[in-house]
Amino acid sequence: MDSNFVDYVKIFCRSGNGGAGSTHLHREKFVPKGGPDGGDGGRGGHVYIKGNRNYWTLIHLKYERHVFAGHGEAGGKNRSFGSDGNDKTIEVPLGTVAYDADTHEPLCEITEDGETKILLKGGRGGQGNWHFRTSTLQTPRFAQPGESGEERSVVLELKVLADVGLVGFPNAGKSTLLSVVSAAKPKIADYPFTTMEPNLGIVSYRDNRSFVMADIPGIIEGAHDGKGLGLRFLRHIERNSALLFMVPATSENIRMDYEILLDELVQYNPELLDKQRVLAVTKCDLIPSKDEAKLAKTLPDIPCVFISSVAGKGIDILKDLLWEAINAEI
Repeated sequence: MDSNFVDYVKIFCRSGNGGAGSTHLHREKFVPKGGPDGGDGGRGGHVYIKGNRNYWTLIHLKYERHVFAGHGEAGGKNRSFGSDGNDKTIEVPLGTVAYDADTHEPLCEITEDGETKILLKGGRGGQGNWHFRTSTLQTPRFAQPGESGEERSVVLELKVLADVGLVGFPNAGKSTLLSVVSAAKPKIADYPFTTMEPNLGIVSYRDNRSFVMADIPGIIEGAHDGKGLGLRFLRHIERNSALLFMVPATSENIRMDYEILLDELVQYNPELLDKQRVLAVTKCDLIPSKDEAKLAKTLPDIPCVFISSVAGKGIDILKDLLWEAINAEI
């Protein structure tokens, strides 16, 4: 079954050619030698990329393999300019990065609603013969041709924009937490890889404030090498302000699991170490409360909280820690 979440598309784009300048010479009944009056050609259409906050995925571009802008029209007599070619605009969700498909060179990234950038420039229109008249060449019978447009294959890659990214092994309770703290309804079941695509939820906080949380498919050891769901989803973590590591209380070694998760992120992108980190020990309803004190002594030196999404335990404390992490000065 095809997923509705599409975060990677490849599109062949071509901007328009510029119109040719005109070589027209002015002629009237009583003006047999009126001189050059050829107008300029219009520029070729540009190809733009524009952010649209109403899109959450690239699925609307999944079958749009080609985007061609219009060509500029040729100039005319009486110094009339040709019309510019029609521009084409590709609308994308916020967090989209555009790359050259052949060189993988980053072209631009879109992070704000309405933000518009040129992916390919249209060719300039040619100048008409009127521009080339001189005292010694009063009737130039030539003009500039229009410039050719550009063409390239462009890869659009979506990196989810969220304040908090949930990081954990499969079945760590990430989806359950998201369903409890927000109105999001991710698929939840007691087996690995229930979540096959990122889910976003808006978490309400005190004084009518809120932040966005992203449930990202579970990481396994070796994910940075493409194991499991691998690299496909690790990139979504790059845009999060803070990372919430989630390890079940029933884990044999919570600290080791945390370090394995952290190592996978660092292997993928060392800059992820600069992000604020919080650890939530999940599923605390499955262990005696007296064991929490023992476990607390073994936890890493970052803000930690024991939670149970099912029982509602520790959720408010977790929100406080996440709010502090999001707004911390790095």
